[in-house]
Amino acid sequence: MSFVIKNATVVSPADGCSGRMDIKIENGKIAAVGENLSGDTEINAEGLYAIPGLVDMHVHLRDPGQTAKEDIFTGCCAAAAGGVTSLLAMPNTNPTIDCGEVVRYVREKAKDAKARVYVAASITKGLQSKEPTDLAELKEAGAVGLSDDGRPVVNTAFLRDAMKRAPQYGMTVVAHCEDLFLAEGGKINEGEISAQLGVKGIPAAAEDCGTAREIALAAAEDVPIHICHVSTATSVALIRDAKRRGVKVTAETAPHYFSLTEKELLRRDADYRMNPPLRTEKDVQAIIEGLRDGTLDAIATDHAPHTPAEKADFEKAPNGSVGMESSLAVGITYLVKTGILTFDELVEKMSVNPARILGIDAGTLRVGANADIALVDLNEEWTVDPDKLHGKSKNTPFKGMTLTGKVKKTILGGKIVFE
Repeated sequence: MSFVIKNATVVSPADGCSGRMDIKIENGKIAAVGENLSGDTEINAEGLYAIPGLVDMHVHLRDPGQTAKEDIFTGCCAAAAGGVTSLLAMPNTNPTIDCGEVVRYVREKAKDAKARVYVAASITKGLQSKEPTDLAELKEAGAVGLSDDGRPVVNTAFLRDAMKRAPQYGMTVVAHCEDLFLAEGGKINEGEISAQLGVKGIPAAAEDCGTAREIALAAAEDVPIHICHVSTATSVALIRDAKRRGVKVTAETAPHYFSLTEKELLRRDADYRMNPPLRTEKDVQAIIEGLRDGTLDAIATDHAPHTPAEKADFEKAPNGSVGMESSLAVGITYLVKTGILTFDELVEKMSVNPARILGIDAGTLRVGANADIALVDLNEEWTVDPDKLHGKSKNTPFKGMTLTGKVKKTILGGKIVFE
């Protein structure tokens, strides 16, 4: 049984493919890309762009243990609605993804989900920086990434050892960069808005010191490191300098860091609280320039669901926001429509580069690849309505905003999982 996506504008930067063509799919794989293809059934994609499914390399599925917020199935429904076909699940669950048993639980439960779930296991047991995990066991169970995300690895010796050994196992270390002593007790960015609200702030230096440490380790040991959720101008500068020196560093930012500033916190709405926090206009412009010049390789969401009850109190609420359903549209609205990136470049940041960094089979529409495809209307405007989101939690900082660019269909392994 085969079907053909007809008349789409195909954009696949990894394959040097761009233009109006058809895509033929057989047995869950891409069988051909070209003109005048035929199959048993057809999807007319006139006016739509066909891109490789997005790869979100920073997602909190909250499963196991926190499934009132999200679970593997609902998280992957949200992913599919945003054109995300592959995601990296972070380990700060309950129990922590710190042993083979929990890695296998996540992978087994995700088999029938609407996205491919890859697992980042923790570097230390329980994220406590007291005892390292067994990397060989985690790899055997199927983990592809390593991170204590939600916290930095406080014990630098454990982080160094993981960074040195990870390449031997084909695993990627993704680092939450933060100095906990500088950040302690902070809720939002330290600066004008925190002073105005009388709320303790987190200084940019907390992130910058963590970024500098990870870069120093990567340089000293000549091993790779991936920096998560970059939000400050200084961190961008540190990463840019490291790349110029040949350090094996890659980095991601999130949609809210190139579109929103700390002024959103004047609403005293906890949906605008995340960690790292929203920063200043100067930081936003530095993030944009880092995306433009290639300093920042990837855009990931740090999708972090919380219940409405948890988010009800501005100062007591946990950090985090959801983002998979709006990420592509925020990128199109703030980066493509403004001329900062081409759509091809946005696809590289959201699909091609994350797949490359993680070493997974995604981010491509080449013949023989998994038929993981998003069909996108680049010009459709829509308003973000939290009640219409597909995940369990609704804590989006883009609520009420009109964005441009809508995912119309998502195909996973040759099957339509969202339309």
